[in-house]
Amino acid sequence: MIIIGITGGTGSGKTTIVRKLVEALPEGSVSVIPQDSYYNDQSHLPLEVRKKTNFDHPDAFDWNLFVEQIEELKKGNAIEQPTYSYFECTRMPETVHVEPKKVIIIEGIMALHDKRLRDQMDLKIFVDVPADERLLRIIVRDIIERGHPLEMSVDVYRRVLKPMHNQFIEPTKQYADIILPASSTGESQAVVDVLKAYINEALEK
Repeated sequence: MIIIGITGGTGSGKTTIVRKLVEALPEGSVSVIPQDSYYNDQSHLPLEVRKKTNFDHPDAFDWNLFVEQIEELKKGNAIEQPTYSYFECTRMPETVHVEPKKVIIIEGIMALHDKRLRDQMDLKIFVDVPADERLLRIIVRDIIERGHPLEMSVDVYRRVLKPMHNQFIEPTKQYADIILPASSTGESQAVVDVLKAYINEALEK
């Protein structure tokens, strides 16, 4: 088994790289563990309080459960991955059954934040895209996919995304084994081919 952590700021393109990597590897050989599944259970709080959650702060995540479940996968045990609703701003009762696979990909904006999690990874990747490019991607996504007005996207970026990125996400770049620059995300197939070769070689060993 090989465990890979892939991180980067919101709008960096990390999810696209993960998807292409999964498609490039043999079917059924990869389990993707999204960090978004491990936001704290807030069902005990009123909805109006839950809606004030800062989803870009480390305190929003249940790190103990996240680490514990990755440890279980590494031992060869299946897990019941939690699910999270952004609409309800809390964890849902449903879970996702995840079997241990040859390749485990941990993907999220703070995948490299917790040392206990990093220590379980065989390869750590940071997708490094300039702030202006990420902002443009966020705006396009919010307007087209979520119907948000431009002013709202820019306001959230200024108040939350940018300061949280600078404080908590950017510093984790120091832990990465590989830093993918902005140009690489535009040529993601070449990146995927290199990662695929690395994974195959690691698994053979």
